[in-house]
Amino acid sequence: MSHNPNLTWYKDAVFYELYVRAFKDGNEDGHGDLKGLLTKLDYLQELGVDCIWLLPIYPSPLFDDGYDVSGYRGIHEDFGTLEDFKAVVDGIHERGMYIIVDIVVNHTSDHHPWFIESRSSKESTKRDWYVWSESDQRYRDARIIFLDTETSNWEYDPLTGEYYWHRFFHQQPDLNYDSPAVQQEMLDIIDFWMELGIDGFRVDAVPYLFEREGTNCENLPETHDYVKRMRAHVNTRWPGRILLAEANQWPADVRAYFGDDDEFHMAFHFPIMPRLFMALKQQNRKSIVDILHRTPEIPPLAQWCIFLRNHDELTLEMVTEEERQYMWEQYAPIPRMRLNLGIRRRLAPLLDNDSRQIKLLNAMLFSLPGSPIIYYGDEIGMGDDIWREDRNGVRTPMQWNSSNNAGFSNAAQLYEPVLNDPVFGYELVNVEQQQADPGSLWHTIRHVLEVRKRHKVFGRGTFAFALPENEGLLAYWRVIEDASAADSPVEKVLVIVNLTGETQQTTLDLSECAGTRPVDILTDKVWPGVDHEPYSLALAPYAYHWLKF
Repeated sequence: MSHNPNLTWYKDAVFYELYVRAFKDGNEDGHGDLKGLLTKLDYLQELGVDCIWLLPIYPSPLFDDGYDVSGYRGIHEDFGTLEDFKAVVDGIHERGMYIIVDIVVNHTSDHHPWFIESRSSKESTKRDWYVWSESDQRYRDARIIFLDTETSNWEYDPLTGEYYWHRFFHQQPDLNYDSPAVQQEMLDIIDFWMELGIDGFRVDAVPYLFEREGTNCENLPETHDYVKRMRAHVNTRWPGRILLAEANQWPADVRAYFGDDDEFHMAFHFPIMPRLFMALKQQNRKSIVDILHRTPEIPPLAQWCIFLRNHDELTLEMVTEEERQYMWEQYAPIPRMRLNLGIRRRLAPLLDNDSRQIKLLNAMLFSLPGSPIIYYGDEIGMGDDIWREDRNGVRTPMQWNSSNNAGFSNAAQLYEPVLNDPVFGYELVNVEQQQADPGSLWHTIRHVLEVRKRHKVFGRGTFAFALPENEGLLAYWRVIEDASAADSPVEKVLVIVNLTGETQQTTLDLSECAGTRPVDILTDKVWPGVDHEPYSLALAPYAYHWLKF
């Protein structure tokens, strides 16, 4: 049953995404682990996040950082044991926080015992757990996702002389959801982890579960039918636990994954993210306004999840070809910075380590519609290393202090070296140094989270643009009616940001708030009173304000 009386807790939550391997080494073997994470839960509580999201922790050959699962009911030996995991879950709940974990539903590793059995013979009882074909010419309309490394979605298997289907790396064969046994097995796996007390799953690679000839094999009706089955299962057995969809699609297509509040509770809003960066370079709000106008209404229990960066490349799938070229020119001028259809860089390096721009984007992240996600290390402005393999450059060890190995581990050899460059090296950028500096990024983010927590309007309020004539400025209303608050049943906050590096002047029609004096809830500063005349504003470069009326 639910261990949580607030069934819609996720609407107010700020998520913190972390890679266990990169966070803290508890047994000094050079790999972060669950014992290490346990020692840092106080840090996460102090920062003010509500829900910890763990990247995959399952047994895996780690060809794809754990997204190649070789066992669904255990913990990778580098990370610890199920007992360690249970201790982390309990520790998170004791601190009033939540925990969700990745579940990889679309594919397994080719090392998974199911696949080894499936490829052992065409008569194997697990043969139909994967998608096999005598020909590599089926499903020709499906795109290839990892263009840099794969030339086909089919891989020839010499053991049985047939091809198996994979939407990602060929080391990750796709499960066959036309098999009732596979469908049931995944529900049983969900139960296994829910029994251990987790608060939900981030469900990986959702759009690709089924294949049908003559389609692009994405977002098929059969996929939605199965997701409905998952949701009904979770609602019945585990009320208060959530399913978060990773569907890198246009908002109108992702909207379908909420169903009528009978599919996912949450879904990532991928397309907003590149447009925040675009607006900053163009010093113009147009790209943000356009994508939010294209974002449909979602059902009452549903919630978007929004982010600036994560463990993957900054994806440019959901932009036009022209916009992609622009983003590459502006944010990835060196070819090595590009990966697949995206950019392999962290937040601070993307913004040239300009703390004003970093704080501005965070102020937008925490006030736009949806639940925000912080990627580990971005709260201190960690850097990256584009010369590491694949996406490993944004998955380097967390920088805790300026001691050896950044306080991550005392081991002689780490899974990846700590960053040691002259701008983002651990001796300059670390938690200890930022906690000691009241003006640091860490303190800014902690403060913004504290303010956000006090105002339900950001997680649950309506959203409407209030666009001044000056296109370098973006403004929007967040409004919520709270019948339980007798003194002020309506909370209205106007968020206004300057996307440019120059001071900007403008006026806004605030006559509906005439007779009030707005207060900037981030600074407690009281602004001049509002009357029926246009309200004059002057915003400093990259300034942001949350004005409560």
